[in-house]
Amino acid sequence: MDYLWTPWRYRYLAQAGKNQTCIFCDAPALGDDAAALIVLRGVKNYVILNRYPYTTGHVMIVPYAHIAELGDCDAETLAEMMHFAQRVQAALASIYHPEGYNLGMNLGRSAGAGVLGHLHLHLLPRWPGDANFMTTISETRLEPEELTTTYEKLRAALGA
Repeated sequence: MDYLWTPWRYRYLAQAGKNQTCIFCDAPALGDDAAALIVLRGVKNYVILNRYPYTTGHVMIVPYAHIAELGDCDAETLAEMMHFAQRVQAALASIYHPEGYNLGMNLGRSAGAGVLGHLHLHLLPRWPGDANFMTTISETRLEPEELTTTYEKLRAALGA
């Protein structure tokens, strides 16, 4: 058996389930968008890089309001969320030239929500072969770009 070491994920794994606060409420309150990886702020939502991305450029569009159910979002929040999805997709296209995109929400534990109680929209650029044998067999992701580099590229493309 081969071993692949990912020590940078230990901090995340060690804290899983122990944090009593909401990461999506904490991030904008931090006051340091670069440290929080917030690439864009709006009136009702913000866009943040996923710290454990499936692909380079994996972002989440998050309402500031701590809302668990889609039906509890007001029309302005949903409209801005979709506007940000369009804007981020265009920015990702200009930077990375992906061949497709995934957009989605996981609402509730059974649906795979990693953060319960605070909905968010995932937007991921996709390329043929981006889910290679490492992901499929080893449950390990290989990312070709550091998050800080992705952050700077995306902020510049968004004019933020």
